[in-house]
Amino acid sequence: MEKIIKSDLTPSKIIEHLNRYIVGQDKAKRAVAIALRNRIRRRALPPELAHEIMPKNILMVGPTGVGKTEIARRLATLSNAPFVKVEATKFTEIGYVGRDVETIIRDLTEFAVSMVRKKMIEKVQIPAAEHAEARLLDVLLPKREKKFSMPDFMKVFSDKPLDDEEKKDNEPEETQEEKAKYERTRARFSKMLKDGKLDDKDVEIEVNENAAAVPIFGTPGMDVMGINITEMLGGIMPKKTKKRHMKVKEAMRILQQEEAEKLIDSEAMAKEALELAQEDGIVFLDEIDKVVVKGGSSHGPDVSREGVQRDLLPIVEGSVVQTRYGPVKTDHILFIAAGAFSGVKPSDLIPELQGRFPIRVELEPLSWENLQQILTEPENSLIRQYEALISTEGTELVFTKEATEEIARLAHKMNSEMEDIGARRLHTMMEQLLEEISFNVSDMDAEKIEITPAMVKEKLSGLVENRDIRRYLL
Repeated sequence: MEKIIKSDLTPSKIIEHLNRYIVGQDKAKRAVAIALRNRIRRRALPPELAHEIMPKNILMVGPTGVGKTEIARRLATLSNAPFVKVEATKFTEIGYVGRDVETIIRDLTEFAVSMVRKKMIEKVQIPAAEHAEARLLDVLLPKREKKFSMPDFMKVFSDKPLDDEEKKDNEPEETQEEKAKYERTRARFSKMLKDGKLDDKDVEIEVNENAAAVPIFGTPGMDVMGINITEMLGGIMPKKTKKRHMKVKEAMRILQQEEAEKLIDSEAMAKEALELAQEDGIVFLDEIDKVVVKGGSSHGPDVSREGVQRDLLPIVEGSVVQTRYGPVKTDHILFIAAGAFSGVKPSDLIPELQGRFPIRVELEPLSWENLQQILTEPENSLIRQYEALISTEGTELVFTKEATEEIARLAHKMNSEMEDIGARRLHTMMEQLLEEISFNVSDMDAEKIEITPAMVKEKLSGLVENRDIRRYLL
């Protein structure tokens, strides 16, 4: 059978990409890799069949700080898909049930619009630059305004057309010569502008002034009906402009941005963004266990938790949400839910919601070896970040392998004896370890500072052993 998928995003390539940023958690990586590949496979199918294939939503179970959010975020970046992360607890803050869960989809749509707008703006940069240059040259070389005499004005109301001789007589003297001179000067200025010779010249230009957002208190949920008050008022009230003094280089950038916005087709942008959100959108529902009632009971003050679950159910199983850009179908949006589930179990979710997350993966707590890998292996790891920061002071910061192992062991010990916060423990420990160096390095002449196991023990052992101090530090 002929292979019809052209994408290079195979499951193995996806995992290879995730391995660059996330240590361990192979089960979770495989699950999201398959989910992303199935999306690509679905696009290659006939429309009538593709419509019936729903995404297999994923429930990640594991302690905090082990990579749940990072896996989802990196997956969205890899697939260039709209991504939004929300905490389920947000929907218990207001009212009986909580914040309108449909705002999740509206936020996702806004993200998609932002992505499409950025892509469209990049495509029109060349014509936008030409238009901006023309506007800037008009400011640098303003044309002489033609002044009409009274006879010229009266002849406007005459039925008799002017003959060529009369037209020539009414033109200011040396018009053609001045025009040719102006065009030559403009061409010379245009070349200087392109060569950057005018970048530091001061200029005054008119730019669009963004009106300050005025809070309008009306009926909650007006955005559900697709009503955008700001756009409505913007259509009635003329756009304000203001004059600003700036350098030519900055003026060119601002004018180019304005011209690019004018060249964008808003309707085409909205249509593409809606399609992108519907077909490629990824929603990460964090802290889902916080809206779960232990034992599935929903009596007393916990009744609102089940209400949140029931509100989430329609958008997860597939519904239509109204946004200001148009309706969005949630049928093919991929939902990834995550939670520690320390006091409750996934089976405590309401049965209807459980059925909408058929793939469940358990993320393992991080061992000290994992923590040591997180310190050193990922791109832009913590070690590399601190080395780069200190290098700006002209000092090379070097961590020995034994030192990173000692940091990892101490972090693992604190995680096991206190609340397990996973890799986030490393941030606090690195700050404690390098506090004195970060403070003094600006006044030091040292070319190289080496972090050794002895230094790690000296700086961190007290923190790890002293239980009174640990109560106030992560």
